Amino acid sequence: MPGLCFFSTGCHFDPDVGTEELGHLEMIGAIVHQLTRNLNDEQVREGGFAPYFVDHTTGVYPTAASGFPWNAASMAVKGDVICDLSEDMAAEQKARVTYDNILRMSDDPDVNNVIRFLREREIVHFQRFGEAKRTRGIELLTQGRRRSAAALIYMGHKKSATEMRRIVL
Repeated sequence: MPGLCFFSTGCHFDPDVGTEELGHLEMIGAIVHQLTRNLNDEQVREGGFAPYFVDHTTGVYPTAASGFPWNAASMAVKGDVICDLSEDMAAEQKARVTYDNILRMSDDPDVNNVIRFLREREIVHFQRFGEAKRTRGIELLTQGRRRSAAALIYMGHKKSATEMRRIVL
């Protein structure tokens, strides 16, 4: 789930974002349930839904399109603010691409409206995480807690090699 790993790293917890991400999961689950609840046996077989149906009937069981169940192992947390925000940003982009792929395949306007909304939220989250990463990264640099050339370059500081050596050392 995008957005949850940063918000579970101790003092950086923001329950509103975590709640919103769980809401996204609930919305997708509701769509899946609404689309599958009235399937007859023939539709289940023809649609390739039989293996899922055997295990879960039409209950919502969060899995990837490949069939792998969702689990907390997908939430990578290192305990480093910059690293965790980078992970969150990547997760938001992966979710956006998934929504793009759904929109390419779906012809249901009701489904597409919800997916577009969720896609938009992923973009907003990506932007907010990027802002937090830039802001927090600058704070860490000014406190002297993170003096790597990579961090300085990422923050957009255009320094000469001599200036970089002086700052990093």
